[in-house]
Order: sequence, then C-alpha cells, then structure tokens
Amino acid sequence: MKIEIITVGDEILIGQIIDTNSAWMAAELTREGFEIVAITTVGDQAQNIIRALDTAFSRADVLLMTGGIGPTKDDITKKTLCNYFNTDLIFDESVFQNINRLFAHKNYKLNELTKNQAFVPKDCTVIQNKAGTAPLLWFEQKGKILVSMPGVPFEMKVAITGEIIPRLRKQFLSIDYLKSSFLVSGITESALAILLEDFEAKLPGNFSLAYLPSYGLIRLRLSAWGKENLPEMEFQEGRLRETLHEVLVADGDQPLEALLGEALRSNNLTVSTAESCTGGSIAHRITLVPGASAYYKGSVVSYDNTVKTSMLDVDSKSIETYGAVSWEVVEQMAQNVSEKLKTDCSIAVSGIAGPDGGTLEKPVGTVWICTRMHNETVTQKYQFGTSREENINRTTNMAILQMIKMLKKYKKPF
Repeated sequence: MKIEIITVGDEILIGQIIDTNSAWMAAELTREGFEIVAITTVGDQAQNIIRALDTAFSRADVLLMTGGIGPTKDDITKKTLCNYFNTDLIFDESVFQNINRLFAHKNYKLNELTKNQAFVPKDCTVIQNKAGTAPLLWFEQKGKILVSMPGVPFEMKVAITGEIIPRLRKQFLSIDYLKSSFLVSGITESALAILLEDFEAKLPGNFSLAYLPSYGLIRLRLSAWGKENLPEMEFQEGRLRETLHEVLVADGDQPLEALLGEALRSNNLTVSTAESCTGGSIAHRITLVPGASAYYKGSVVSYDNTVKTSMLDVDSKSIETYGAVSWEVVEQMAQNVSEKLKTDCSIAVSGIAGPDGGTLEKPVGTVWICTRMHNETVTQKYQFGTSREENINRTTNMAILQMIKMLKKYKKPF
C-alpha cells in the first residue's frame, strides 16, 4: 500500500510558514510500516487541487490531505472534494454537536462561520475531530482512499495517531520498516562516502544507506523493509560501526542535546553555559530535553564585553590584549560561569557570527569553544563560514559535541 501526502495552502507555497505536517506524517507512517511515495504541496485553487489529486491517485492507494477545511473563504478543500467526488454538502448534526461541546468547554461563542463547518460531503465517512471543529473526511472510491484533515498540526497529529493509522491498519497490510541511525562528526560528506565505499559495495540490494548532513554533523540511516531482514540488519550494523570507528559519535536518532543529557545524568554531573556569539542558542538546545533541570543550572549570555567583565569576571586586560574572540577569554568564561553557578562542567563560546565584524586576523566565522569538566579544559578554535545563521548553528552543535567527547573519556561511559 502506497501513500501520498498532500498539503494545501498558499501560505506554504510562498514560504510564509514551513510545512512541518508532511515531515511529521511521513516519519510516523513510515515507522508504522506504510510506504510514502510522494509529498505534494498545492495552493488554494480548485483546479490545482484537482490536478494534484489526479496525479496522486495515479501512483498511490491512499491520499492524506491537510489544510483548507477551515471556516474562512480561502478554505476551499471541502467544496473542491465535493466537485471531485460528484457529491453535495449536507448538514451533519453529529459534527455540530461536537463543535458545540468544544466551544462549551473553551467558553467560546459559536458564530455562523464555525457552524458552517458542520456541512460535510454527503458521500464520505465523517470522523469527529477530537481536537478541533473541522471534521475528518474519509472518501473511498474504486479501492482507493482519500482522507482530508485539518492543517492545524496538533489536530492533525491527534487525527493520524488516534484515527487514521488504526483504520489503515485494518484495511491494509503494513510491512515492518527496519532502520538504524549513526551520528558522525569530524569528516566531510565526500570523505565519508570514500570511507564507506567498500561497505556500500557489499551492502545487499534490499538495503539502503542515506547521508543526512547538518551543521558539522552527518547522520547515516541504514534501512530495509521487512522483519525477515532483521538478522542481516544486525550484521550490517556491526560492519558499519567497525568501518566508522573514530568518526562515530553515537548510535540512534537522538539529537546532540539528548546525548549530552544522558552523559551528564549517567555520571551525576551538572553543566552551565556562557555564550557570546550564539546568544543563548546552546542553553535553548539543552533545555529542549525534558528533565534537563536535573543537570543544567543556567547560562550567562555575555553578548557585550561589559557583561563578560561584570557578570563573568573576565579580565578586561585580556579582552584589550587578545580580543573577546580568543582562547584566553573563552577559558575565563568557562571557568567563571562554572564557579558562579556551581557546576561540574561548563561550555563557553565566543566568536564572530557575521555578516560584519570580521578582520583579516579573525574573519567572520572564527569561533573559540571551551569545554570544562572539573579542572580539565579543552579549548579549540573553529573556522566556519560567512552565514550568520549557519555559524550560530555550527557553533552550537560543535560546543555540545565537544562537551560530549570530554564526557566520553570520563570514568563512567554512557
């Protein structure tokens, strides 16, 4: 059974919002053993939606649509589906009651536009939306299925996990999707491809290896369909680990901040951060992990030099002599934030994010990172690019990774 995901909305096409719905649905459905053959985005024009449906039905058994079924005039999906399936809108009392229950719970006043959401196509199965007012619409024709869902991410997720996947499982056979991920650092994508040339040449034809690079890191995905391939998957995992060796950071899909949290927890250590060029990005990433308060104490965002000297007690002479972007300054930042916040470990960064501020001696993208554990420090200079966003993201990744590598050498491995 093949699935195509279709997202509807001009706001996606013009870049006003990012389509996170498709990525989430694809990951969830793949994990459940369903194959995604295409993802399509189409604007709020009836003819374009109809063309997209025709194309999608030519290659997929199930179409999952999000967006365009709200109460406003630009929400045309419902009427377009009526035209496509040659049916009419009728008032559905059960949908109206569901809307009333939701509004009563939130103490909202029902208006005519919201009431109109109780009009649904006559020839479809209506599934109540447990998280919103627009119902889910399930069409079946000639052995194929189309499901229209709200574009609101929370409502869509409730619909997929609570209604759509269970119904698809009853009608279609799913195949186990086997996947292993490996996080790699310290090597370019091309060099990694050369390193893995022999591994890929000997990989069975029903297995695939994907490279997913991101800001100084590369995540490898080894995958195959069918649980009968499990023994071979375990064998190939071993081969891949052995080949990667020193450039392998960790197994699995966990982000760096989660790996850092595991390392700190397992060693009963705490960490603090002192950030300049990243402006709090490292602190934000660390605190994305649930339960981070058990090991993360806080941060001093010392963007201005006066904050470095007044809040972090960095020697002003060091700044005058070596500049704020220097190993002398970043080491003081790491030591002093650790002492002030009473943590076992610390991370400090100072750099030139750009696009301005660089010199011949210290061009844009120059970054110093210091990681500290007890009285040991690792201080390293990095030279990234000219993009401000990329420099901040790369610095954040490398700072967290540098701390992880220090903790790996600690007495309690994670």
